[in-house]
Amino acid sequence: MTIVRRSPLAVGCAVLMMTSCIGQRPTANGQRVLRVCADPNNLPYSNSKLQGFENKIADLIARDLNARVEYTWWPQRRGFVRNTLRTGACDCILGIPSNFELALPTRPYYRSSYVFVSKRDRHLGITSLDDPRLKKMKIGVQIIGNDHVNSPPAHALTSRGMIDNIAGYTVYGDYRDPEPGREIVDAVARGDVDLAIVWGPQAGYFAHQERVPLDLLPVSPQIDVPFLPFVFDISMGVRRGDQPLRDQLDRVIERRHADIDRILDQYGVPRV
Repeated sequence: MTIVRRSPLAVGCAVLMMTSCIGQRPTANGQRVLRVCADPNNLPYSNSKLQGFENKIADLIARDLNARVEYTWWPQRRGFVRNTLRTGACDCILGIPSNFELALPTRPYYRSSYVFVSKRDRHLGITSLDDPRLKKMKIGVQIIGNDHVNSPPAHALTSRGMIDNIAGYTVYGDYRDPEPGREIVDAVARGDVDLAIVWGPQAGYFAHQERVPLDLLPVSPQIDVPFLPFVFDISMGVRRGDQPLRDQLDRVIERRHADIDRILDQYGVPRV
């Protein structure tokens, strides 16, 4: 999970996003199908080996509905929703901002934040965008396009006059790698940057895989003036107008909230 200012990177991406109610598309043996739109190479969210937390949550939902999961794979780039959900190739996306306009969102199933990522042995303890030490540090930020200022951290730091000390790492990464989104966290572990500001699920998952301990601290303020949020509610999304499926998913989210939380915990997803 293209990012816009009001949506989280992870999610990487705001590219995340007629009746499609589960049960209207039974297989030959009568089993229902949950048709999910997902990226085949986008850990910690999803991949074609079904190793992401959205893969695990999709399985959980399908079991609750006595259904099986069927994926439509498409890279989460510009046009993701147009080429998946809107074509009818699949019926739901497992991770979208709750205010995402290209899909009908469910109730939120987690709320996460951008975090400062730094080496634990440096004891930086930075939590505020206004910490004066930031001006003397090399800071990694996630970027989308060539302007290098189109993510919330890049906007916030630039507005504070921090330009020359910013190092940009693309949200998409090198898609040839099995974990294309981890480079910014690796950069902190290697010491290429003093710290980085990373969307929570991505930061938590990759930080736990590093050989050196890393600290993750939520960014404050949660909303930078005039209105630049760093905390986002994340929902599942269905086609606009598909209220029956949305309502089904809402009920599953409510019933299986504790199980969803356990999956998020296993992947190190920070929540607020």
